[in-house]
Amino acid sequence: MDKQNTKPELWGSAPGHGISGTFVLPMAAAGRQRFPAVDILRGLVMLLMALDHVRDFFTNAPFDPLDLVRTTPALFMTRWVTHLCAPIFIFLAGISAQIMASRCTRPELIRVLVTRGLWLVILEVTVVNFVWTFNFDYSSGVYLQVIWTIGVSMILLAGLVYLPMRVVAFVSFAVIFGHNLMDGIPPARFGAWAPLWSILHVPGQIPYAYVNYPLIPWPAVMSLGYCTGVIFQVQPPRRRRMLILGGTAALTMFAVLRILNVYGDPVEWTLQSTGAWTLLAVINVQKYPPSLDYLLITLGMGCLLLAAFESAQGRWSRVLRTFGRVPLFFYVLHIGLTHLAAGAVGFMMGFGWRILLLSDFTIPPSGWGVELPIVYVVWCLILLALYPVCHWFAEFKQRHTAWWLSYL
Repeated sequence: MDKQNTKPELWGSAPGHGISGTFVLPMAAAGRQRFPAVDILRGLVMLLMALDHVRDFFTNAPFDPLDLVRTTPALFMTRWVTHLCAPIFIFLAGISAQIMASRCTRPELIRVLVTRGLWLVILEVTVVNFVWTFNFDYSSGVYLQVIWTIGVSMILLAGLVYLPMRVVAFVSFAVIFGHNLMDGIPPARFGAWAPLWSILHVPGQIPYAYVNYPLIPWPAVMSLGYCTGVIFQVQPPRRRRMLILGGTAALTMFAVLRILNVYGDPVEWTLQSTGAWTLLAVINVQKYPPSLDYLLITLGMGCLLLAAFESAQGRWSRVLRTFGRVPLFFYVLHIGLTHLAAGAVGFMMGFGWRILLLSDFTIPPSGWGVELPIVYVVWCLILLALYPVCHWFAEFKQRHTAWWLSYL
């Protein structure tokens, strides 16, 4: 078997050209160890994601919360804070792949990445599509959202694990920093190949599917996380300093690029009626596909949060860690439960059984929805209902070693 070198290769082109051995954790310990900060941060973004989805199903605001003409600061920030979810989750998936790489062979890592990636794609177009819609009407095709993007990114990462880390890092940065150069290219320019460009870079309807999460640059975010994962083989104080340095650098770069309004996001910000509204305009960056500015501010904040969670203790950190240990399980359950709750409320409000079983809530019926404070109440109730189940499943996974548990 091609066993990976047990020293962390950071930027060197050959094994061993990495971080000084003075700071490296013993690999036997690293192989057994879970990193609580990773689980805690993953749990936090899962909870924020749930807030966004509860808002999707329950809000009475029939417009984009980021529309500065119609929104309120509270509604804007409720939506904006959930921007952290996808980039941080995908970045952490890359870190987890690197941690896994430290305790298995490269062929084993490739097999895990490919099989998990394929499983996520299948799950997206079957179970996940169903819990979003509660029907089997695929007249508009399947919805390709974040789960399929994570799956494809894992498969692509599997093709990079034999490359030197410096090459993987260079490719990751090149895609993240350069993909906005392609923003002006419409799918129509490719003629019969237009659907492929939608899959890669432009959201929209294609035959048999609606692409909500084009691939570029998400695989590069995962591979950047894979490179960053090397620092989890150094002692915690140095790792924390490196995360703070990286997060600060990303946020500084965001501030410079965004203020200059030259490159980094397709939509330039403009002065608003007040300083507070102008600040909202500055941070109102594009998610579909994620712009460079979007990734800089979210991943920068993610690195700082990861550093902060290195020393996190107490009840709330345990709660977040519980959710973070079972992300896929939580993802599927919370969408289904939120949809079911919205349908039940709609039925009691007089909208009939159809809203309970068939509506996908992308176009809610007239008169539907609740005020933002009630959205937060529903969010808390959903989390309270799911916590015992997630805690049970996390403990079950820890006690059992069946291979299929790693896919849930």
